[in-house]
Amino acid sequence: MPKMKLPTKKTSDKKEETKSEFSWVYLEPRLTEKAAHISTYNVYTFNVASKANKIDIMKAVKEKFKVTPIRVNIVVNKPKASYIRGRIGTRGGGKKAMVYLKKGDTINFV
Repeated sequence: MPKMKLPTKKTSDKKEETKSEFSWVYLEPRLTEKAAHISTYNVYTFNVASKANKIDIMKAVKEKFKVTPIRVNIVVNKPKASYIRGRIGTRGGGKKAMVYLKKGDTINFV
């Protein structure tokens, strides 16, 4: 029995839109009273992915907000145990990053 060739799918030469390389870092602004106070000193606070490191966060901020970060401090918030209806559970946890920007750079969260 002769083998039949299946029609092949033609690939287009158009470049597909891809997500940015650092989209997994997920920079979500941390809007608290303390964060608002230190933003006057060009320090902005973000909730980030728990596997993100300082270099990834710096590159993501530069790519997403088009500003130049000088340094990044990271704080790990450990999950806290809590009791809900007599059962033990956890709440909270995660990682936050404090990004120091070059003088004159600002980020608007509005």
